Amino acid sequence: MKKLVSLLLSVAMVAVLLVGCGAGGASGGKKVGVSMPTRDLQRWNQDGANMEKELKAAGYEVDLQYASNDVQTQVSQIENMISNGCSVVVIAAVEGSSLGEALDMAKKANIPVIAYDRLIMNSDAVSYYATFDNYKVGVAQGQFVIDTLDLKNAAGPFNIEFTAGDPGDNNAGFFFNGAYDTVKEYVESGKLNVVSGQKTFDEVATPTWGSDVAQSRAENILSSYYADGTELDVWLCSNDSTALGVTNALKANYNGKYPVITGQDCDIENTKNMIDGKQSMSVFKDTRTLASQVVKMVGQILKGEKVDVNDEKTYNNGIKVVPSFLCEPTVCTADNYKEILIDSGYYTEDQLK
Repeated sequence: MKKLVSLLLSVAMVAVLLVGCGAGGASGGKKVGVSMPTRDLQRWNQDGANMEKELKAAGYEVDLQYASNDVQTQVSQIENMISNGCSVVVIAAVEGSSLGEALDMAKKANIPVIAYDRLIMNSDAVSYYATFDNYKVGVAQGQFVIDTLDLKNAAGPFNIEFTAGDPGDNNAGFFFNGAYDTVKEYVESGKLNVVSGQKTFDEVATPTWGSDVAQSRAENILSSYYADGTELDVWLCSNDSTALGVTNALKANYNGKYPVITGQDCDIENTKNMIDGKQSMSVFKDTRTLASQVVKMVGQILKGEKVDVNDEKTYNNGIKVVPSFLCEPTVCTADNYKEILIDSGYYTEDQLK
């Protein structure tokens, strides 16, 4: 009898240890790695914080790391996450095609990888992709330009410049193509005139999405093509960090009326610029929604359930079409920012003063 009791106690202890190590339960003992590219942009700080909060609330241990926009740092951090027992790794890549070593390690360890907002390219180790509909982001920016200038009815021509994102970020192409495809007919007809002549992605891309990089290019364009008083009507920027660079360049190098300036992310400084009339719009991607969806996907993976996706055709990373979940973006302007950003609790009034 004593031997039987002892055996039962031993079995019970093993079961407890297994649960504690993540072998049982939906979240107990499971560790999730979250790799963000940088702290230099406001949105990644918010994404990381939202993800960590949601995952911890769901009962997971979280290993959140920022890579300082350095590829090798991110590779090392992801490898450490895998070595330290993470059951799933969520990655917003610094550079989408440069994580091979870490991804190979994840694949060998049978650890699922969720690409977060930036598609990881040229790897079959990517299990899922969670993002916003990035082409629609660009479409929204282009449509805003069409509506604001009333291009369907106005005689024109209107002068326009483009600033796109980081060529190492797969999303940048979707943003730019969505915008350019939307206004293309007006560019080709001459109603929208690209004064600098720079209208391909390669010509207008901004490495690292840097505000300083965007500002330097904008200053060159303004001094080269607008110093004679030529009016600038639109500067179509793919996101807020590039829009901030363009706005900074305009402050010092342009005496005309502020053009229509587009953006994305509703960063605090850009939202202030919208309120002040210096930026026309920003596409809002509520990262709380994205974080919630990723937490749901993590839970489904760890419980062996079918993972929610709503796009299995669009996002080919060069090796495979990655099953994706796309959240919907929202256009934010000075007219509706209170409803979208403040009433929802994303910002407080004080943050935008």
